[in-house]
Amino acid sequence: MNVHEYQAAEIFARYGVPTNPGSMATSAADAAEIARSFGRTVAVKAQVHTGGRGKAGGIKIAATPAETRVAAEAILGMDIKGHTVRKVLVAGGVEIAREFYLGVVLDRARRRHVVMASAEGGVDIEEVARQRPERIVRALADPGLGLHPYQARQI
Repeated sequence: MNVHEYQAAEIFARYGVPTNPGSMATSAADAAEIARSFGRTVAVKAQVHTGGRGKAGGIKIAATPAETRVAAEAILGMDIKGHTVRKVLVAGGVEIAREFYLGVVLDRARRRHVVMASAEGGVDIEEVARQRPERIVRALADPGLGLHPYQARQI
């Protein structure tokens, strides 16, 4: 199952996991209106099922609704690794103290989910995987049982 960032945030919120507030936009005008409602700096983020959005120009920071409109115009319709951007997430800006990476992928050969985590989060997780793979913790999880508490503590 592929979920967009905004969908993951909705799932997290249902289970009480704090998330950064944001709203979806399919037009630059809608994005600007959402930014106006925040009244502060926002992030405009392409919603596509692929990594590397930031490197491809699919994530932009905007200080005003006008800047948000320009950012959304640039991102909407963009091609990122063969995926056309049709919607953007406009999220309130936050100060970043530390970034982490957390992802879940399917290992079809083992019929298990692989939970991956790293304290070296951010836009270059692929580079971390290539150059410093020991910095990424991996745990196999049975889809029917989920992640065991000891695995969560290990991560």
